[in-house]
Amino acid sequence: MTIETIDRASLVNEADATATRAAAALGALQRDDGHWVFELEADATIPAEYVLLRHYLGEPRDVEIERKIGTYLRRIQSTSHHGWGLFHGGAFDVSASVKAYFALKMIGDAVDAPHMVQARAAIHKAGGAAAVNVFTRIQLALFDCADWRTVPTLPVELILLPRWFPVHLSKMSYWARTVIVPLLVLAAKKPVARNLSGVRVDELYTHKRAPLESRAAGTKRAWTAFFGGVDVVLKAAEPLWPKRTRRRAIRACLDFVTERLNGEDGLGAIYPAMANSVMMLDCLGCPADDPMRAIARESVERLLVIKDDEAYCQPCVSPVWDTALAAHAMLEAGGDDAEARAMAGLAWLKPLQVLDVKGDWAEEKPNVRPGGWAFQYNNAHYPDLDDTAVVVMAMDRAKDRGGLPYDEPIARGVEWTVGLQSKDGGWGAFDADNSYHYLNNIPFADHGALLDPPTSDVTARVVSMLAQLGETDSPRMKAALAFLEKEQMADGSWFGRWGVNYIYGTWSVLCALNAAGLDAKHPMVRKGADWLLHIQNLDGGWGEDCESYALDYRGYTPAASTASQTGWALLALMAAGKVDHPAVERGVRHLIATQAADGLWGQEKYTGGGFPRVFYLRYHGYPAYFPLWAVARYRNLKRSNAGRPAFGM
Repeated sequence: MTIETIDRASLVNEADATATRAAAALGALQRDDGHWVFELEADATIPAEYVLLRHYLGEPRDVEIERKIGTYLRRIQSTSHHGWGLFHGGAFDVSASVKAYFALKMIGDAVDAPHMVQARAAIHKAGGAAAVNVFTRIQLALFDCADWRTVPTLPVELILLPRWFPVHLSKMSYWARTVIVPLLVLAAKKPVARNLSGVRVDELYTHKRAPLESRAAGTKRAWTAFFGGVDVVLKAAEPLWPKRTRRRAIRACLDFVTERLNGEDGLGAIYPAMANSVMMLDCLGCPADDPMRAIARESVERLLVIKDDEAYCQPCVSPVWDTALAAHAMLEAGGDDAEARAMAGLAWLKPLQVLDVKGDWAEEKPNVRPGGWAFQYNNAHYPDLDDTAVVVMAMDRAKDRGGLPYDEPIARGVEWTVGLQSKDGGWGAFDADNSYHYLNNIPFADHGALLDPPTSDVTARVVSMLAQLGETDSPRMKAALAFLEKEQMADGSWFGRWGVNYIYGTWSVLCALNAAGLDAKHPMVRKGADWLLHIQNLDGGWGEDCESYALDYRGYTPAASTASQTGWALLALMAAGKVDHPAVERGVRHLIATQAADGLWGQEKYTGGGFPRVFYLRYHGYPAYFPLWAVARYRNLKRSNAGRPAFGM
């Protein structure tokens, strides 16, 4: 008997067996202290930059680590375009390819090796090393392989400007802030890597100039021309900056980094900021054995994933996100063991709530008390609203099941979250009203990720949280629902900022609308559900590619089904009251059929969002907990004869 021929009554039992196996497998991956943390994989740039960082600092070579990273980089090199993309199977990206080539050459790969010859040809075809983005130009300049004049100017004195000034660090996103501040010092000092091996990549240049190409959405020609002119003026004026002011600015940058250094978790708890902080301390003369520099350097090492034959460096770690989502899935799975594991995860999360640090978010909302959770083990200056809402909803689901009292953590989490609502009714990830879109036109912002404006997915998560807690008709809820209505695409979908992409956004919003009491007949719900029904694959699953973030996006393009996106689509449709729809049944059958022997689901494709068009993520935990969640919910709804879920997610 195949999955397709199982009758509907038996299908529920088969879904139950699938969920039971998946819950046992997920439970086996839980750490002894109660938390889950899965690998978080980006593209070639982070492991390549890790290799280059070691050579920049002139550290003793770790031949075994370099060998394993080299194996990893060669494995993910494309067999079609011979370079490196930004995600599994992705198109050629010149910046990622230049960094990967540089790292492999630094490791010791011969330039006449076939894979290096092919990579070099692909880089030349794309314009050579001159065609790379801003951050890659800085990397090359630090190794004296590029002229600093090709790097857009952000003078270190930026940190001294008053907050009302149009270009100010507080107007940028948290990740941009933590990455840029140490870069300001490096750009002012212009240090040169020790590079004891003397490796250069001059052969990657074609002797043709290449202008920066922005990947930011909504750039304006007039603004771009204006800021381009400002950059010319700043470059001409740079030698004239008063030395005393420059010293004061560098000191201010050092103070900023020192306050937020975050121990073994690192500045901003993200690799680029962490690596930049180490290089900044190095160029300011801080010795390697200084406790502050040593712990900053150690924070980078903690991002390594070392296996038998390969190694790579993660962009950050995701224990709070993984633990909260796994707890939801286990609560949905039910049963004594799964629920006990969920409770252990929530007990681990409880003390990680940030209650004593007013982070950078307080620049905009100084009267709000802290109360959020960060994404990583520790990042007290930068908790995020998405994690906080997901943790609060899990604690609310669990509070009647015994264990720790969660009323106070829930109350503080809600207080902090609602305090950061933006003026347009939505929520961003880390800050309120971080919507200074003109800044996307500055030359330094070619990556298009300088800001953290409100988004549909994060707003939906907060709506889900508030509605699950009983708030459905308040002014702030009405404003949030109006924001989501405005953000709905003409085809019925919603953009997914932090997950790929419209499937993720539509899942997030449909869950929120259900929790807020909007039924299947509401136009927003109906259009969103119809879009998901329309894009289902013939195999019963759902899939969407990272290319859906393209600036010229014209509508959904079919892509192979993935376990995580199928889970999102099923959860969304069930939230829209479609549990009895044939499409949901086909989706559940797909997940049952594709469950691996270990009880989980395999997935190489990237379905996590970092920065649209620039940086994507493969959450190794997504095919573990999202399919389990979806199959268990289907079983629960069918057995209870409930029309829709009773929870926010």
